[in-house]
Order: sequence, then structure tokens, then C-alpha cells
Amino acid sequence: MTDQSKNELSHLDGEGRARMVDVSAKADTTRVAVAAGELVTTPQVVSLVRADEMPKADVLATARIAGIAGAKKTSELIPLCHQLALSSVKVEFGFTESSITIEATAKTKGPTGVEMEALTAVAVAGLTLHDMVKAVDPAATLDGVRLLTKEGGKRGVWLRDEAGQTEAGQAAETRPAVQPGSATVLVASTGGARGTRPDTTGPVIADWLAGRGLTVRGPLVYADADIAAGLADALSTSPALVITTGGTGASPTDATPEATRTVLDRELPGIAEEMRRRGTEVTPHATLSRGVVGLAGRTLIVNLPGSPGGVKDGLSVLHPLLDHLLAQIAGGGAHDA
Repeated sequence: MTDQSKNELSHLDGEGRARMVDVSAKADTTRVAVAAGELVTTPQVVSLVRADEMPKADVLATARIAGIAGAKKTSELIPLCHQLALSSVKVEFGFTESSITIEATAKTKGPTGVEMEALTAVAVAGLTLHDMVKAVDPAATLDGVRLLTKEGGKRGVWLRDEAGQTEAGQAAETRPAVQPGSATVLVASTGGARGTRPDTTGPVIADWLAGRGLTVRGPLVYADADIAAGLADALSTSPALVITTGGTGASPTDATPEATRTVLDRELPGIAEEMRRRGTEVTPHATLSRGVVGLAGRTLIVNLPGSPGGVKDGLSVLHPLLDHLLAQIAGGGAHDA
């Protein structure tokens, strides 16, 4: 990318007037964008929303629908945006002690990106959350609405990092510091990504992690062919832990271990081996899992199978290890193994 192209504003013509960019010459490609934000509020509101005890019921369901509707209306709300045929809009929520986090993923196949649709989904979902909680906390604020990742087109994958921007193939010299106590759940499922198959493992992992006191992002559901982009998405917020489920077998489309190894700095083979051994106590099919475990910087990545039984076995192996392992990776408090 030249310095000139970096500094040009595509929505201005040669005379500085606003214009709608002509994208007719661009190729149709699959495009994905992920955006995030958070509603900063009080611990009381967070507790009420988590327990579904707000005066206005179904807070998260209402905000989710509003975010999806907002993404679909983006071209009407933002004057120079193109009308897009959205193939998927997903809005998910998480919790910290004093905020409700929002993440939106927008997908399309076309000649231009879906960044604005993802950002609009976050903004509208956040404003709806504000409307739903204002009776308890009128001082709540919607903060940090930002693009996390985008994929597709000639520029490939863009990831937000501490410096602000990174493009695929341009590795950052240093990774951002991980967020302690944070985890991301990533599901490799072509049927799940299409909406034709229910996700039976991602929510189980997310609930297990939340029960251990971790702040959970996801489940993020990606088709098997897109799992490398899914891992980039999962790592974009620098979580302490990423757990994947699915894509570890011998099917031609199973590619999770290969995608994982491309981002790992070190493997922890003993954990993966124990998971397979534990699984074989139930079924010999557990030996077919090719899942790996390792470190991408200071982020622990764990591949689990895509079956409920395989996830159960894997979590049982992690149960006595996880707190010690995360502390050891962070460099504090745990003795050397």
C-alpha cells in the first residue's frame, strides 16, 4: 500500500466533495467484519441483566434483535454506505464486573466490506441496552465502539493491535499483552456457520469457563474452511485462553490443528495426549482426534473435539490444571512444572 493510498479518503472526489464509491469493478469475495464495544454501567445493573431481573424483560434478546436490525439498515443510516446482501449478522454479549460487552460479526459476499454494518450493529445494540437499563442507571455510557477485524477483498485480513492496524503477512513485532481472566470460545462447524446445525459444544465450554470466573467472548462460530480467520478473530482481543471445538478429526474439511499450529510459538503435547487417553476410556474413536494444545505468545490455545463427549473429557483434563497453567504462563505465582 502506498503512502498516497493510505492518505486518500475514498469518499471524497477530486474536488473534495462527498461521493459514493463506485465498486462495480471490484470482485465479489466473502467478507467478514467483527466490531465490539461495551456499555459501562453499575455492578447492580450487570447482576440484574445476568439474572434477567430488569424492569424491562429480555434485555439481551431485545438488544440482540436491535443490533441485527441496525446492521440491515446501515445504508439508510449512513449516507455513503452501499446496500449489502448480508449473509449473517451475529450479536453476542459478555459481562465484566461493571460493563456489558458487545460483539457483532457481519458477513456478506460482494464487492465491498461490512465494517460499517458490524459497527452499526454494536452501536444500536449498545443504545438499546442503555434504553433498557436507564431506569436503574441513567448514567450508563456506551464506550469503545471499534472495529476488531475485517477479512476479504484484495487486502486480506486486517487485525486491530496495540499500534492500531496490522495487515495479514505483516507480523507485529510484539503481541499485545493478554487480558487476564479472559477467554474466547471458537467453534469450527460449517453447518453451524450456515445455521443448519445447532451448536451443542460452544455454549457448554462458555458456561464452564464462566463458572470458573473467566470473562468469556463467544462462542464464535466459523465454517471449517474459515477456521484460520476464526483463530485470528479469537486472538484479536488478546485473551488469556482460547478453546476451540470441532475440526480435529480426519475429515478432509477438518483443519483446526493445522490452523492452530500456524499461530503457536510452543506446543504443550502432554495435555493433548492426556485428553486423547482420557477419551479412549469411553470410546476408541477418541484416538482419531488430532487436537493440539500450545501457546501463542502468552495466550493458551486448546483444541477440543466437536462432540459433547469429547468436550466433556477435555474439560475434565483441564479442570485441575487450568488455574495453575494460566498463572504459570502469566509468569506469576506458580512453580515450574
